[in-house]
Amino acid sequence: MTTTYDPTHPRYDDEADLRVEMERIFDLCHGCRLCFNLCPSFPTLFDFIDARGGEAAAMTPAEQDQVVDECYQCKLCYVKCPYVPPHEWALDFPRLMMRAHAIRHHKGTSVKERLTDQFLGRTDLLGRVSTMAAPVVNVLTGRPGSWPRVAMEKTVGVASMRLLPPYARQRFTTWFAARRSRPARDQATADGGASPGVGGTEQGSVSVFPTCFIEYMAPEIGKDLVEVYEHNRVRCSLPEGTKCCGAPWLHSGNVAEFVRSAGRNVQVLVGEVRRGREVIVAQPTCAYVIKQDYPIYLEHTPLADDARLVAQHTADPAEYLMRLHRGEGTELDTVFPGREAGIVPDEVTYHVACHLQAQNIGLKSRDLLKVAGVKATLVQRCSGIDGTWGYRADNYDLARKVARPLKAEIERAGHSVVCGDCHLANGSIEQETGLRPVHPLTLMARAYGIHGDEDGDR
Repeated sequence: MTTTYDPTHPRYDDEADLRVEMERIFDLCHGCRLCFNLCPSFPTLFDFIDARGGEAAAMTPAEQDQVVDECYQCKLCYVKCPYVPPHEWALDFPRLMMRAHAIRHHKGTSVKERLTDQFLGRTDLLGRVSTMAAPVVNVLTGRPGSWPRVAMEKTVGVASMRLLPPYARQRFTTWFAARRSRPARDQATADGGASPGVGGTEQGSVSVFPTCFIEYMAPEIGKDLVEVYEHNRVRCSLPEGTKCCGAPWLHSGNVAEFVRSAGRNVQVLVGEVRRGREVIVAQPTCAYVIKQDYPIYLEHTPLADDARLVAQHTADPAEYLMRLHRGEGTELDTVFPGREAGIVPDEVTYHVACHLQAQNIGLKSRDLLKVAGVKATLVQRCSGIDGTWGYRADNYDLARKVARPLKAEIERAGHSVVCGDCHLANGSIEQETGLRPVHPLTLMARAYGIHGDEDGDR
């Protein structure tokens, strides 16, 4: 038995070795049970072992595989588990599950599963095509249960009843490039000169990693982010040449494709960091991947040091702004005309995304809203999406079950406005409650009196 989460280890793809390691980990989990309410994997695991008199070794391979299938990589194990590395027991449940998916991918999966992996993994190709034909694509895919969606489920395995995010007509990078070509007299504010916010000199410089969601689906979030940052005298630029962070490849077990994605992005982002820019990532899943997974999966490559450097200088949007607010010699503008005019509500429901909790950075968006005078009622329940897991037809019913407590808590909070950092989770919230969540940076923009297009250019 080999306790390894290193994909370059010679026994990483040894299935027999993995099965024995699963017995060890599952036995530890069964004895602890702190994760009993985090995801379907753990109740399933405990029931199987309880039915065998507490013997984890008595589980069948099929039962072990069911535990793997029901793990959606929320990463909340890291928040609760007392045995994660560097503990001597080295219990890393999410990476054990990823090892199982990698071995499954290495052995070969069904044709339909491979089609689903390719469809969900090639986000940039799908995004480029879909934004060019956004009105048509959105009509065809926007209604759950329609015949195009049924056809999608039968061919590429995306659940026909899952609410899909619409594509924007204009990509975020297109908007940013056009904005940077404005006349010089309009450019001073955008480049950190005379800002309409706090007076004074530039407070920082960042490189906004768009992610697939902001680039192709929700450019309005990126626009609000840039406006809020520049309002607070932070210069914004975009990295040239980055693509999808690679999370869909990693979660489907395609380590080779993920390493290629990670390597390509690190080569671009490290240049941004060396120019004195922090990397800002407005999607928690992508930020987690860059911070945590890039250094691990590039550890034994020439880009290992670069990956660690990029990870150290990557931040969530609210995380960076709160550093400014609490820093020495930096500050946020605390004049909010939009709040005074009643454009932004006094209270909102704030969903705490799983992949933000797993980053252990605290509740920075909640803190940021508090600066603007907005009280946030917290909801810390999983949305059941987590990467691409909840989009797959095979997981749809279970994903909806996972989201029920989230729906109940949002309804119990009773606020008309729900906000959340995760575009994936926000789609699930809209499907479950009928409320379309807004990003915390959008609320901040409105509080500052910045009136963008909240629905984007659909």
